[in-house]
Amino acid sequence: MLEANVPYAIRAYSPEQLRGALKKMMLIRKFEEGAEDSYTRGLIHGTMHLSIGQEASAVGSCMSLSDEDKITSTHRGHGHCVAKGADLGKMFAEFFGKESGYCRGRGGSMHIADVSKGNLGANGIVGGGLPIAVGAALSAKRLGTGAVTVCFFGDGANNEGAFHEALNMASVWKLPVVFVCENNKYGMSTSIERSTAVKNIADRAVAYSMPGLTVDGNDFSEVTEAVDAAVARARNGEGPSLIENLTYRWRGHSKSDRNRYRTKEEIADWMKLDPILRMTELLVQHDVCTREDIEAMEIEAAEIIEGAIEFANNGEDPKVEDATRFVYTDEAAA
Repeated sequence: MLEANVPYAIRAYSPEQLRGALKKMMLIRKFEEGAEDSYTRGLIHGTMHLSIGQEASAVGSCMSLSDEDKITSTHRGHGHCVAKGADLGKMFAEFFGKESGYCRGRGGSMHIADVSKGNLGANGIVGGGLPIAVGAALSAKRLGTGAVTVCFFGDGANNEGAFHEALNMASVWKLPVVFVCENNKYGMSTSIERSTAVKNIADRAVAYSMPGLTVDGNDFSEVTEAVDAAVARARNGEGPSLIENLTYRWRGHSKSDRNRYRTKEEIADWMKLDPILRMTELLVQHDVCTREDIEAMEIEAAEIIEGAIEFANNGEDPKVEDATRFVYTDEAAA
């Protein structure tokens, strides 16, 4: 087989790295399923936004990043956290409102952050991560750290003012930031066709004098090829890029979503494009791993999630007298 016909991911990454990527995708899927089950059993309160079906976008977009590189995330950000190397026990503990959680149980699902891994945090505000990413990229450029920021946002955010302001400023100052739009077709319950004038969100890049590319967000190799090139461009001082990963969430917008705006047929068609199954076939086809390896990986991932949930269940609850601590207020004045 000619190298040109070999998928990018197979050429660019070692077998060990590719197996690690598949394992992360499995962990994201099982984390989300574990979170959903915990919610159903009353262990988690509030709401959550699951990213089942979007695993290739999260993991593929983070492949060429180090701990020094930054990401900003969204309300649907569990997958981004896992892709950037988060501790799953601390993630579940945050869900469960425990002191051992990433934000001491104060933030919950939509506000998990891990600065040690370069994860500047999920964000409950639609488009809220865009200006933060620009700030992080500006800091990296001014300090000369060489770090790149990957900014995840959804299709709904591309019509927010922050999107246009962030892209414009990043381009004017040639900042090392990659804007990754995870276009899962719906901003809450509103179809992208009803809310956005352009056919592809990546087409908007031309207005800000930066490259824009739309790829199959359920194809791990396509995602890595596009984002790796954009990260390299940013790291070389050539400025920002806009990558649009076309993907799909299998569950509703949130736990309160009854999912009446989508047909069962549409969901079933997208489930046939399962990014984990496609990644599995890619690795088996190119002798990166065997079916037996994959089965063992799935068992291991399930055990890791089980252990993470147990860690969270056994965690210490916050004390009532500490309710005003660790929430970025002036403790002396409180």
